[in-house]
Amino acid sequence: MNRHVASDKPPVKSPEDLRAHFGQVSPLAEKKVLNHIDKFCRDFIALSPFLVIATSDGKGHADASPRGDAPGFVAVIDDKTLLIPDRRGNNRVDTFSNILASPGIGLIFLVPGINETLRINGRAEISQEPDLLTPLTVQNVTPVIGLKVHVDETYFHCGKALMRSKLWNPATQVERHSFPTLGRIIAEQTAAVEVEVAEKTMEEAYRTRLY
Repeated sequence: MNRHVASDKPPVKSPEDLRAHFGQVSPLAEKKVLNHIDKFCRDFIALSPFLVIATSDGKGHADASPRGDAPGFVAVIDDKTLLIPDRRGNNRVDTFSNILASPGIGLIFLVPGINETLRINGRAEISQEPDLLTPLTVQNVTPVIGLKVHVDETYFHCGKALMRSKLWNPATQVERHSFPTLGRIIAEQTAAVEVEVAEKTMEEAYRTRLY
């Protein structure tokens, strides 16, 4: 049975059309947005081992990048400021480049086992402040650069997306062998290296260059 029913509403081409299509924001959804990090946000960040960072360059080209470490790896400096340490990566520095061009930033924090997420929006700058970065040392490696986020908005997002996706349900996890390794993908996409070499390189990086 086809569940797609033609809509009699006009096409969405303006903010007014958008609001007409979806209706008014509920008072609760509107009031839940804070302009600071309260105790619930602080506690959620302390439990979170993973977040997604959204940025864009000066031309509006968007980018989303994952960040992960032990729970609480993002430091809450005060109720208006966060510090995200930079761990070893591939040196593309897409996020940092975007922040230099356009400081707007959006964050989504996730906590395994909790369906709700925490969203934080604000402005970011590149920080190289030793007094802020040194406490974020892991395995004797001190980050030398990070993102300082000046918070404009914080709010919790309902769990419908994670509930529909069953993200935390072990029964829905994909067997790793059912999808190619990153080494094989890169080798075949670029044709710049042999598969075996690329896979060994990735295995070595995962084993010895996390920090």
